[in-house]
Formats: sequence, structure tokens, C-alpha cells
Amino acid sequence: MTVKYTSDHEWIDLPGDGDIATVGITTHAQDALGDVVFVDLPAVGATLAQKEVAGVVESVKAAADLYAPVGGTVVEVNEALRADPSLANSDPLGAGWFFKMKLSDQTEFDALLDATAYDELVKNS
Repeated sequence: MTVKYTSDHEWIDLPGDGDIATVGITTHAQDALGDVVFVDLPAVGATLAQKEVAGVVESVKAAADLYAPVGGTVVEVNEALRADPSLANSDPLGAGWFFKMKLSDQTEFDALLDATAYDELVKNS
């Protein structure tokens, strides 16, 4: 399992032997948003380019776009999150995942931030 991060505060987990990655928002993002009350998830089968808007996260404080951390095809969305958006707050790195996608270009994943670089980004923001 390899987890990478974007400067837009999404995480993406790509198992070592696969090309299907899981995407969610970071703990920092959900802390900044506050209580998440609605999520708009991409359609299964949608093809997204890296940094393309994939959905929307609405909280009691604000609404924020969710971006595709890499290009690829959406293969599954988290229906449990759609039914209970608070999962993004209570378990952002687990049950609160947003969607799964098949990567179109492994090099986009490789170029994302590792945990150390992401922690530094958050520390300096």
C-alpha cells in the first residue's frame, strides 16, 4: 500500500500490485471544512483528467471542489459516504473514502507528495 497526497488535500492509496486507487480527503481538509453535510461523487465510468473536478464536498462552513489526484476512470463510489457524509469527518482515511479509480498514467501518481512532503505543506500553510 502506498499513499500519496495532493496540495489540494486529497489522499490516494494505490496498492503495490494494482492499478485501482482509492481517493479521499485528508484529515487536514476535513478539519478545515468542519462538519461535512453533503458529498457529490463522480459517476462510475467517468473518465477524469488529473486535477479535474471530481465532486463537491459541502460542510457547515463552506463548499469545496474535490479534484482527481490523477487521471483515470472512476470504477466505484462510496455509497455509504453519500448516505452518511459525516464519515468524511469521523474516518477520513478509512470508511470516509470518496471513490476508486483505475489510473491511466502511473507517473502522475509517482509525482504526488509523500507523507513527509504533505506534512511539511500543511505545517507551512
